[in-house]
Amino acid sequence: MRTDSRRVLTLRAPGRLHLGFLDPAGTLGRRFGSLGLVIDGIATEVELSAAPADEVVAGDATAQLEIERATRYLKLLREHTGLSAPLRLQLSRVLPPHAGFGSGTQLALSIGRVFAHWHGLELSSMTLAHWLARGLRSGIGIAGFDQGGLLVDGGPGADGMPAPLLSRIAFPAAWRVIVVQDDRHRGLSGTQEKQAIATLEPLPQNLSADICHQVLMRVLPGAASSEFAPFAAGINRVQQLLGNHFAPAQGGAYTSVAVGRIVQFIADAGRELRGADQSLEHGAAIGQSSWGPTGFAILPSQASAEAAVHALRAARLLEPGLTVSIVAGINRGAVLSEHATSMT
Repeated sequence: MRTDSRRVLTLRAPGRLHLGFLDPAGTLGRRFGSLGLVIDGIATEVELSAAPADEVVAGDATAQLEIERATRYLKLLREHTGLSAPLRLQLSRVLPPHAGFGSGTQLALSIGRVFAHWHGLELSSMTLAHWLARGLRSGIGIAGFDQGGLLVDGGPGADGMPAPLLSRIAFPAAWRVIVVQDDRHRGLSGTQEKQAIATLEPLPQNLSADICHQVLMRVLPGAASSEFAPFAAGINRVQQLLGNHFAPAQGGAYTSVAVGRIVQFIADAGRELRGADQSLEHGAAIGQSSWGPTGFAILPSQASAEAAVHALRAARLLEPGLTVSIVAGINRGAVLSEHATSMT
């Protein structure tokens, strides 16, 4: 009986929150532009190895959508590279689809990166995203895949390439994000997202300018200097303006009314709990990621996040289908590892 070594690549890519567009209609001259945050604890993980024939499998038997996506991405990678050696791709963990975590982009880049590494190809994430038709509106998922952190992109260019990264700031290690998920809803994506955006009146230029000012002079400086109050005030203003703008397309400021109610409760609870902690002047930085239904509440410490969740549970606001978790921001991107297994 002979034992051979089998090469296996594993890649883990963290999820991200889309905290808002800067100029969704381009009234200031360039469309979209995004603010985003990469978070720990919610991730995509894939595994690649050789196989007698192509095989795509998922850890979750219900992940048919992800299997179809992954199969399509592999096909596109083969078309662009001309490489056709059969492979086994396992989707060990996947981000919830259409939930505001950037599931499509993280899955595409994860597969693209392990495919490229397997074949010894030096391909940038921007190139892989372009090949796989990701980053058509937002570039934060691509930048987040590479380096994590709090990110701002400049919106896609006329050349069809994904948006360039304008700013990357390390998210303060002590701050925490309460993530609120509603499994009963799905956010818009693809054609539906494009159609929804087309039905909206352009965001007025003065409001886009306000968002840009909030990001540049409150959100980014607040995070860079670990000053929570201006950061929270800026995020809340951005989310207020965008929530009102997208409300006609998503049925309100939040896709999920229940999620909106919970993050607002957390903000109110934060104000009540602040005591001598003036960083909690604004309660929490709250909002919705992308089209939802995921909501978020950012707080300045693990203790304040735990206290807010405790108050939430005591108030019995968690309906069936809702989940709440506390995660940290993460200041690194995807992690690729290689190992060998034995075959007898």
